[in-house]
Amino acid sequence: MTSDPVLFSFFLIFTSAAVLATLALFTRQPLIVAYIAIGVILGPSATSLISDPTLISSIAKVGIIFLLFLLGLDMQPSKLVNMLGDALLVGLGSSVAFFAMGFAVGALFGYTHTESVIIGIAMMFSSTIIGIKLLPTTVLHHRRTGELVVSLLLIQDVIAIIVLLVLTGGFLTFGGADKLIADKLIKVGLGLPLLIGFAWLFVKYVLLKLLARFDAFHEYIFLLAIGWCLGLSELATFAGLSHEIGAFIAGVAVATSPIAQYIAASLRPLRDFFLVLFFFSLGAGFQLGLLSHVLVPALVLAALVLALKPMVFYGLLRRLVRNDAETATKRWEIGFRLGQISEFSLLIAFIASAEALIGEDASHLIQATAILTFLLSSYIVVFCYPTPIATSDRLRRD
Repeated sequence: MTSDPVLFSFFLIFTSAAVLATLALFTRQPLIVAYIAIGVILGPSATSLISDPTLISSIAKVGIIFLLFLLGLDMQPSKLVNMLGDALLVGLGSSVAFFAMGFAVGALFGYTHTESVIIGIAMMFSSTIIGIKLLPTTVLHHRRTGELVVSLLLIQDVIAIIVLLVLTGGFLTFGGADKLIADKLIKVGLGLPLLIGFAWLFVKYVLLKLLARFDAFHEYIFLLAIGWCLGLSELATFAGLSHEIGAFIAGVAVATSPIAQYIAASLRPLRDFFLVLFFFSLGAGFQLGLLSHVLVPALVLAALVLALKPMVFYGLLRRLVRNDAETATKRWEIGFRLGQISEFSLLIAFIASAEALIGEDASHLIQATAILTFLLSSYIVVFCYPTPIATSDRLRRD
């Protein structure tokens, strides 16, 4: 009796991911690296146990949709207003500096103008997952350090979402496509306001009333949230937009509701399931044969990221943030905690490659740089600063 290929693929992915994730936790590594490594090991470049990851890649795109929906749920107007303080200038200034660094390295190694732009954009962000997971809870909730780290990551998330919406909207293109861009702008100029208006009206007069009427049935809230997210995501494609834009608008439309955080908590396990598949598909698409082409620029980029991010954050925090006693002593720590590129960088590489904005070499360069900075930055933080998974009792904090 032969095994179902989809079931067998899921067995290989999640069983292997569980084993490698265990090893990653023992060695104080981010789980994202384990998921990508499983993709490389099981994919066509290594064992070929999953030789055609196309189906997994298609399923994994649902993870991106849920990710943007949950980010939208967290974008409450009050939270956005609170960001417009000290951290805003630091977030914008650091993004410009890291973009210039990435663009310069891309141009130096002969990548096209568009590819250099995408490489520069990918360098702008720090990992929310690593930044938050390695912060002790007491620092995260009750200290100025945690407040600044979270504010900077939130600002970067907003910038990353704008970048993703631009990429999926098909606007970032160079070289004689003026009519195509004009048509797209007209379509979006009409479709986007209509979609936002529909989302606001539907949430106010239908969705929230249904949630209030049947709030005792938790599985109904779960199903209604999924239906709303995927429904508006699909509707966005009819308006000339993308699934990702629709999912984000669906989240923002519900963000001010008291039920938003419950919906977010309910959907996180489902999002994590699909994101494991997403990171697996990235690893499965990583061609080891191209590693020799991107190894030198990846090492250069990783070294610059690890060296310059702490320095840039330190300088900007010193000049632009009010000098309370805690911030003055924690500037270097904040810089090192944000001293890597982001899971958003991988997502940007994935979408830019799918939109044919960058070639395989540029995509693999971003992925290799991300993996290197994830690994090395995690080691720096775990060995030097308080974390829940520190190697010494002196630094271990929960």
